[in-house]
Amino acid sequence: MNFFQKWKAIAVMIFVEFALAVVNALCKKVLNEGVNQLVITTYRLSIAVIVLTPIACFLERNFISHLTGRVVCSLFFSAVLGGTFTQNFFLFGLKYTSSTFSCAFINMVPINTFIMALLLGQENLNMKCKSGRAKALGTLCCLGGALVLTLYKGMPLINQSAPEVEVNHNIKSWIFGSTFLFAGSVAWSSWFLIQARIGKEYPYHYSSTAIMSLLGAIQSAILSLIIDRNTSTWFLKGTLEISTVIYAGVVGSGLCYVVMSWCVKQKGAVFTSAFCPLIQIFAAVIDISILHEQIHLGRI
Repeated sequence: MNFFQKWKAIAVMIFVEFALAVVNALCKKVLNEGVNQLVITTYRLSIAVIVLTPIACFLERNFISHLTGRVVCSLFFSAVLGGTFTQNFFLFGLKYTSSTFSCAFINMVPINTFIMALLLGQENLNMKCKSGRAKALGTLCCLGGALVLTLYKGMPLINQSAPEVEVNHNIKSWIFGSTFLFAGSVAWSSWFLIQARIGKEYPYHYSSTAIMSLLGAIQSAILSLIIDRNTSTWFLKGTLEISTVIYAGVVGSGLCYVVMSWCVKQKGAVFTSAFCPLIQIFAAVIDISILHEQIHLGRI
């Protein structure tokens, strides 16, 4: 029993990162077919609300009595950071750069979270103990991985004779996309920290995620209508687009955020964010085995 409790958080976070890697692969596929990024975010957050609300009402029947004005305000900012900003910024960045390049910024999430947690007093760094040295070493490893992915591409390792399929972007597009990706990594890190505070005041993970998703869906819908008023972008075409939105909503924006909220409360924001680089490992496996995409030495 003690063994299970000790490794439960690690096991569920590995599952979360794998599930998010599948979400990224599916979203990349439908983005290439022209689906609007804001529409994907709005739909997936709305589906998360539909799935999580009855679960919250059944398992957390007393959650309404604990909803104070301060908690609702915190959940609003949690929706801004974890729902609207994080998901849209990463999708916008992916549009203007490439899937491999965007992985470098996922590596930066633990770094940003750790530094921000130190500044806010949520984390301590004691270089005299093993855990403190491990945190510092892990931060440097994440930074090194991000720099390698950004600055070094390397030779192709699979189907070396096959033509490159990556889209060529001009310098302005790369700068534009990089700005969105960096903003997305900072927003995700900020979400981990604000979620740590919410978990102490409001320990109802299903209802908090449902409320966050509802507020995020409203924010994304308003943002989408401001940027693009073409109503045709809201119609999904084909089985792949519908399946992607459903999976991203139920698993990516629903269950994964519930588990991450639980893990933040149990182990802290830095521990939870430390698993984010696993996304690029799982994504590489999916790209090679299922999507049959090229992989380069720099990504390895």
